[in-house]
Amino acid sequence: MILDAFRLDGRTALVTGASRGIGRGFATALAAAGADVVGLGRTAPPDAARFIECDLATAGPATLAAAVESLDRIDILVNNAGIIRRSPSADMSAADWDEVLTVNLDAVFHLSRAAGRRMLTAGGGRIVNVASMLSFQGGLGVASYAASKHAVVGLTRALANEWAGHGVNVNAIAPGYIETDNTAPLRADPARFAAISDRIPAGRWGTPDDLAGALVFLCSDAARYVHGTVLPVDGGWLGR
Repeated sequence: MILDAFRLDGRTALVTGASRGIGRGFATALAAAGADVVGLGRTAPPDAARFIECDLATAGPATLAAAVESLDRIDILVNNAGIIRRSPSADMSAADWDEVLTVNLDAVFHLSRAAGRRMLTAGGGRIVNVASMLSFQGGLGVASYAASKHAVVGLTRALANEWAGHGVNVNAIAPGYIETDNTAPLRADPARFAAISDRIPAGRWGTPDDLAGALVFLCSDAARYVHGTVLPVDGGWLGR
């Protein structure tokens, strides 16, 4: 039956930034679909059954590779963790630029490379990266974030081109405006909140739960012929 193709029983998934927000929602969704979920982030939540404590801002390639190698198997990698630093570009510090690119891009590549090697050997796997509406737009005062998320799309397509023929699906989800800690400053600004809300055809901001179905789909056999795509889950934002 077609619904069986969405099940993830027997698969091990590594989800970065799984302590809260979108990452926590992703971990919950994958577990509900049957996956054995391992979280990776700075601090383990109290109810985490399996979690690797790792700060992506300071962990180097060897540390990230070791985290992947510590797992008995890895069938799914979800590169969700991301940070944002808001500042006019003329005033942005080099430290803020470097930290955003380190977490949002470098860590995505190093984890994907380590997981991809194992998936290629095993004959298959799923990698899902988290892009953004700022993978398509420039935004305001978030140059480092926009640059990193544009790059995530390019990396997604590049890896898909290399690995699709070996059974490794690499895709991305581009969330719209979701109620998370990262968007708290926007929601706290009445003018920005109203301007963004008025442009969303769905009439509301999204929640992490709104992304769950797209993630499970891309991680499942139902998406076995889906490679290098960027799936917006945005309440219609990009179509406006």
